[in-house]
Amino acid sequence: MSTQAFLTKEEFLNNWQGHRTLTRKTIEKFPEKDLFEFKIGVMRPFSDMIKELLSIGIPGLEDIVNNRISKYNHNLPFDTKKALLAEWDRQTPLITEFYNQISEDKLKEDFNLFGEFNFPINQNIVYFLDNEIHHRSQGYVYLRALGIEPPMFWDRW
Repeated sequence: MSTQAFLTKEEFLNNWQGHRTLTRKTIEKFPEKDLFEFKIGVMRPFSDMIKELLSIGIPGLEDIVNNRISKYNHNLPFDTKKALLAEWDRQTPLITEFYNQISEDKLKEDFNLFGEFNFPINQNIVYFLDNEIHHRSQGYVYLRALGIEPPMFWDRW
């Protein structure tokens, strides 16, 4: 069996950043009011899902890099689309900055993310991406329910 990685560390980061680009395009598609108020059933408004993403990616990477454990807080003070996008844009380059401080060897070490998710660091980081894709998919459902065409899922650049 080959020991060659399917994706290099750099390729994974590029993939993650491509997904962030697509998620940003998804946020942009929402009318302001619907971003914060529209929901289906018991699902949260898309803005709350985005706040969740903003409250785990950079805080999680910072904790990994600084070897500390902080609790997450999804109650972020962003109450406009402009504020959400500004924070998204602020965090995007920080993901690269913090991610690049984690060595390949350290990626395999266990880390108790937010004091709740004790897994190897690489699995925690994959969770950040998986969670983003999951919530963006919910945003796509919302956009379609609102009669708005979502961005093409492959348009990540």
